[in-house]
Amino acid sequence: MAPSPPPFSSLFPLLTISLLLLPLAYSTSRSALNHHAVQFGFRIGLTHVDDGRNFTKLQLIQRAINRGKQRLNRINAMATTAPTENIRAPVHVGHGSYLMNFWIGTPARPLLGIMDTGSDLIWTQCKPCVNCFNQPTPIFDPRKSSSFSKISCSAELCRSLGNDSKCDNNGCEYNYYYADDTTSKGFLAMDTFTFGESTQKVSIPNIGFGCGVNNEGKGVNQSDGIVGLGRGPSSLVTQLGSRKFSYCLTSVGGKKQSSLLFGSLADLNHSNGEIRGTPLIYNPVQPTFYYLTLEGISVGEALLPIPKSLFELRGGYGGMIIDSGTSITYLQEDAFDIVKMNFVWQTKLKVSQLGIQGLELCFNLPSDNAWKNYVPKLVFHFKDVDLNLPAENYMVADKGIGVVCLAMGPTGIPSVFGNYQQQNMLVVHDLEKGVLSFVHTKCDRL
Repeated sequence: MAPSPPPFSSLFPLLTISLLLLPLAYSTSRSALNHHAVQFGFRIGLTHVDDGRNFTKLQLIQRAINRGKQRLNRINAMATTAPTENIRAPVHVGHGSYLMNFWIGTPARPLLGIMDTGSDLIWTQCKPCVNCFNQPTPIFDPRKSSSFSKISCSAELCRSLGNDSKCDNNGCEYNYYYADDTTSKGFLAMDTFTFGESTQKVSIPNIGFGCGVNNEGKGVNQSDGIVGLGRGPSSLVTQLGSRKFSYCLTSVGGKKQSSLLFGSLADLNHSNGEIRGTPLIYNPVQPTFYYLTLEGISVGEALLPIPKSLFELRGGYGGMIIDSGTSITYLQEDAFDIVKMNFVWQTKLKVSQLGIQGLELCFNLPSDNAWKNYVPKLVFHFKDVDLNLPAENYMVADKGIGVVCLAMGPTGIPSVFGNYQQQNMLVVHDLEKGVLSFVHTKCDRL
């Protein structure tokens, strides 16, 4: 693996960015968006949803697991349901672990959205609200933005939402459902979005989003809405036209912000020789998600006897998704059983008899607390990349309870590579080359 890069400030001098951008107007051709691809770089700070609350690392993981149960169930359900069976508007996975700051309108109004690589639509609550949940910032008022406009029924964004949208005399309306019973209903619009921090802010006109006037849900009430970063036409990634983005997640329970990076900043100036990528797989059955090819798993020195077929994407079903909103990694249950069995055999600690909610396998902490010396190494063998994880990315220790637990679990299909395993890695999505790269990074130094 490449060495950790120097601090962000030494890589990129502080700049004042002033951009004159051509409008990203919607048309009947998606290529029009690509033609106006935005070539710039900026950073967005990410805050964990439980940041600043007095929880242990184990408690944070358990809270995230509990929040994500419906998300995981929905991912599994979507992977086993043909699109033609979705007679009603589809249900999206919902939830997420990280919040991002951004601004909408002219003048710009600050908002807080959940970053979600498992959905596409960007939406926020808007006045006048028929029904809105309490949010941390004032609700966006379109009447106070001089750059606001509604999206017509003929616009590409409206048509791309399919069963999630409908048209009437009021223009293009949308109805978005999530697995945690969160809903957002309203109309589609465009406005200027501002991203970045301090003097590195960039303003981008004509970003399409949902203006929600009838919204419900417990899963989003720490935010103002959701920012979809999936692969669909309505996502922020697609609308920006920047074919490269990344995120770098700090240690769970840490005090520093994580980072979301776009454009020229996405790979932190690592050369192609320093970054080895694994192919990003496009799944036409579930086009929103980012799929990877997992070829095997090693525990200790042993390549486990897991049939490759358990991780294969066949006919649009199965495979492995990498997801920023799922807490821990979930493996197809037969594969997980083999991993679990090998951790029992190779970990030089006694299996704990305590039942730890949400985690399948725990061990008693050693008296010297040097638990890293007692656990085997873990390697994920992705196509073209062997990802050797540090122990703190797959084990979670709690001194108070006296356990150290494997931060993985069983699921149906597909398998999901969660955010706990992605701590302190720059996870680069290069959509132009069709590869995803992992770079071990001190994310709290960005």
